[in-house]
Amino acid sequence: MNLDYPFMARLSVRILSGLPATAGIAAWTLLLALPAGLALALVRIYRPRGLNAAAAVAVSFFRGTPIVLQILIVYSLLPSLVHAFSLRFGLGWRVFDVNPFWYAVTVFALNTSAVFSEVFRSAILTVDRGQLEAALAAGLSPLQSWRRIVLPQAFLVALPNLANGTVNLLKATSLAFMMTVPDVTAVARIEASYGYTYVEAYLVVFALYAALGLGLQLFFALLERRLGSFRRNFPC
Repeated sequence: MNLDYPFMARLSVRILSGLPATAGIAAWTLLLALPAGLALALVRIYRPRGLNAAAAVAVSFFRGTPIVLQILIVYSLLPSLVHAFSLRFGLGWRVFDVNPFWYAVTVFALNTSAVFSEVFRSAILTVDRGQLEAALAAGLSPLQSWRRIVLPQAFLVALPNLANGTVNLLKATSLAFMMTVPDVTAVARIEASYGYTYVEAYLVVFALYAALGLGLQLFFALLERRLGSFRRNFPC
């Protein structure tokens, strides 16, 4: 098979125009999913009446269904339902004017929050409850005990899985083109459509995502090594 190498060279430059959208989706998703995942984990651990069942259903849904289905629901079905509701009651909501970028962030944030909630929940449960009780007995407030004793240890335990989740998130952002977001994959598909050079385009996309994924893995590896001294000081 003969590849169009000049096209691949040109695309390698043009595809970078979609990088801000890809990076933006990943960054906003992490910004929302980390605190949301932690909140869901605490709900699952302490089981407040009413909230626990809702959290369990939400986590099960977003972890157990294909992300493509979630994209179709959030980007296609949900706006149509909201639009019909708006017309029915004369609310004037213009849901179809929302930037597709935010639909993408919503989908990935919901999915990643569910994944991170289980990561945080399992990490928190590894911390001996006696340490929390000892901190409270020493005069620390519950908030101080969690901030200074429980969460630092839980974060160290959760870090490898958080790294895996972040890399998986980066890979999943390649589906943002389904929501007409001009990300890396969308740019490659548009450029390839002019000459039907899809094989070359997908090879370039593959190489870019492989490089980004490798960079993330190296970053988390360095972070784990940097925090190794703290890990040794905690009995977790």
